[in-house]
Amino acid sequence: MSWSIPTKIEEDFISGKAQYRTFQTGSGGQSILPVPPNAYIVIFGYDFSPAGGGIHILGNSLGPDNFFRNYTNPYIRAFETQQISFYTGTNFYPFIHHVNTQVSMAVKTLNATIPDLNQVTEYQVSTSIDNTPIARQVYITSSNDVTITHGLIIEDAVASFNPIPVTNRTPNLLTYGGSGINNATQTDFGPAATPIQFMQPSPKDYQDFGFGLLPNGASGQAFATPDVTRGLYPSGTYLNDIGYPSAAGDYFLNLHYALYTSTIPEQRG
Repeated sequence: MSWSIPTKIEEDFISGKAQYRTFQTGSGGQSILPVPPNAYIVIFGYDFSPAGGGIHILGNSLGPDNFFRNYTNPYIRAFETQQISFYTGTNFYPFIHHVNTQVSMAVKTLNATIPDLNQVTEYQVSTSIDNTPIARQVYITSSNDVTITHGLIIEDAVASFNPIPVTNRTPNLLTYGGSGINNATQTDFGPAATPIQFMQPSPKDYQDFGFGLLPNGASGQAFATPDVTRGLYPSGTYLNDIGYPSAAGDYFLNLHYALYTSTIPEQRG
């Protein structure tokens, strides 16, 4: 478990200044946590059960080279990167999770089918997603309803690679500055026509790095926006697309938060 109740919030629970609440969502990918009028909430942790559970892909491969190249089936690969984001009406908080793939392998020796070989080794492979719940500590305050978005990041596209020059923020030897090694400096997440363009090392004074003018949609954070192939895609829709509309395969998210039945104080500490 990687989150705990902050001390001040726990004191507020004990004194009766705040109420402990949970909010459970899942499946569709879009939900809203309502906040009552003249109140505010503090989300301090969540438990995330990733989508992709219950799906096992079986396959055979001859020889270790083919096995290591081909064992991750595209159906499973789609679940390996998932994003949760929170929008409070004033602030946006994205969280990307890489989800582990579980691989089991059985080795079987076959009769010779290739000339001059006495044996052929076949690798019988099963791949699946580890959807063990992931716990994360957060601290999100809102007096507005909170919009929660979940989806699979099917694909991103690195639009440009550049060597990082030496600047006062990218010194030689301590960073990639002056190394001459090409780095991804623009990665596009979302629709091909209007992607969120994640700019590195920083959108601030981007021209100082010699990479040209900032494009429209430039961002200093890596997160995906909705798109069928290149961005965020609802897990429930994807499961239906591949013919597996099952609760065992969809995501679930449980938020832990404090409800304060008063307006947000000016000083939060």
